[in-house]
Amino acid sequence: MIVEKITDLIGNTPMIKLKIKNNDWNVYIKLEKFNPGGSMKDRMALNMIRGAEKSGKLKPGGTIIESSSGNTAIGLAIVSAIKGYKFIAVVDHHASKEKIDMIKAYGGEIVVVGDGYKANEVAVVEREQTAKNMASKMPNSFFPNQADNEDNKYAYVDSLATELINEIDNIDEIYGAIGTGGSICGTALGIKKHNKNTKINAIEPEGSIIFGGEGKPYFQSGTGNPKDADIPKIIEYDLIDKNYYATDKEAFNTCRYFARKYGILVGGSSGGVIYKALEDLNKKQGKGNAVILVCDGGEKYLNNVYNDDWMNKNNLIDTSVEEKIKEWL
Repeated sequence: MIVEKITDLIGNTPMIKLKIKNNDWNVYIKLEKFNPGGSMKDRMALNMIRGAEKSGKLKPGGTIIESSSGNTAIGLAIVSAIKGYKFIAVVDHHASKEKIDMIKAYGGEIVVVGDGYKANEVAVVEREQTAKNMASKMPNSFFPNQADNEDNKYAYVDSLATELINEIDNIDEIYGAIGTGGSICGTALGIKKHNKNTKINAIEPEGSIIFGGEGKPYFQSGTGNPKDADIPKIIEYDLIDKNYYATDKEAFNTCRYFARKYGILVGGSSGGVIYKALEDLNKKQGKGNAVILVCDGGEKYLNNVYNDDWMNKNNLIDTSVEEKIKEWL
C-alpha cells in the first residue's frame, strides 16, 4: 500500500478471531491500535478538525487546544503536524508517560492540571475548563470539546461501522468502551442502519457515572466519567442495549493475560471490555457473531498496567481473572 500522507492510513484496522469454549459463538477483536496514533481516537481527531475547518471555526495557522487523557491528543497532534496547526494538550496524571512523550514527539505542547488529585482520581472537570478558558483567551484558537462534538460521533458511522459490515456478514453483538460516547454511539448508528437487531453493549469502569450511581475513583484511563463530571452530550442512550461495569482488576489482569497468552498488548480499558464481553458471551446459547472493539494498544501502559511494581503497589493483581478467562476461551 502506498499513500500520500499518514492520515490516509487511519482505519481499515485488522481483526483477530477467537472461539468461545461453551457455545458456537465467534468472537472478533477489532484492533484499533493499528491506526497511526495507536488508537481509534485517530478517526475522530481527523473528523473533528475537518469539521472545524469546514465550519470556519479553525483557520490556517490556528491553535487547537483540547482536554484529553492522551489518545485523542495523540490523534490531534498528528493531524495538527500534517496540517500546520499548533496543538496544546491539557492532561492530568491519568495520561501515561508514554502518551505524553508521543504528544511531544509530534510537536504538541503539554499543560498538566489536577494537583492534589489521588492516583485513581480523574481531573476531567478541571481539564475541560482549563482547555476552554485557554481557547477563549488565545486568538485564532479552537477547542474541539470532544465530549460534546458531533463530529466525534459521526467519525465512526461511515468508517468503523462500514468496515465491520464489510468484514462480517451478520453481527449479533458489539462490545465497546464508553467515555465521550463517540465511538460506541457512532458505530451503533452505522451498524443499526444495516441491521437493527445488532445489540450494542457499553462497558465503563466500576465507579463511572454515565449510567447512574454516585461514582468512585478508578484507574482505567480514557473511559467512563468520574463523579461530578458532566455527561457528554453526544451520548445517545437509546442506541445502547446494555451496559456493564468492569473493575480495575478485571480490566488490567485481562490485559496482562492476553499479552502472555495471545501476544496482544491491549490498553487498560480494553481489558475491561474484553473481560465483560467474554463473561457475557459464555452465558449465551447457540451460535452468533460478536465484535469486541479494542480501542488502543498496551504499548502506552508499560509503566502501569504491565508494570509489576505498579500493579502490586495499587493492590491490583488478581489471579482469579486469568482463571475465569481460561474457562471461557
